[in-house]
Amino acid sequence: MGQDHCMKLVAIDFETADYAPDSACALGIVSIENGKIKKKGYGLIRPPRNRFVFSYIHGISWIDVKGQPVFVEVWDHFQELWKDADYFIAHNAAFDRRVLSSCCSSAGRRPPAPPFICTVRVARSHWNCRPANLPSVCRQLGIPLKHHDAASDALACASIALRARASCRSVAISME
Repeated sequence: MGQDHCMKLVAIDFETADYAPDSACALGIVSIENGKIKKKGYGLIRPPRNRFVFSYIHGISWIDVKGQPVFVEVWDHFQELWKDADYFIAHNAAFDRRVLSSCCSSAGRRPPAPPFICTVRVARSHWNCRPANLPSVCRQLGIPLKHHDAASDALACASIALRARASCRSVAISME
């Protein structure tokens, strides 16, 4: 078995309330260990402001989150899923990395150290997906998706990563 088989990968997806990266209002998280999805989590987050610009995209409003925990409480609740991760995985990873970093900073925390793997880049390099937005990639790979639902988006990212890993392994095996 390859050395990557023992790596812990964590797919994450944030939905945000407004244009500020500290406005996370939902988190989907999926841990992959030993090449398999181990645990999944989802939580609504009360952002620092009650201004919601993107409700039309994800369907979450202030009414849905005003009684929910703040970011750091949700993040800590899922610590078992992301602790000791070797890599985080996200579709358009720059966005989710920026949200995570900003939310951690606002909470007085250091963001986790693991680097991010972007499944947009994975989809382009492994399958030449164009366009490489999440719905298109999922459609091409036959992965179920309820887009802009953080739990579904994170699970889709995890599935893309596992498919890419399997395709690399099958190429390596066929070349032996």
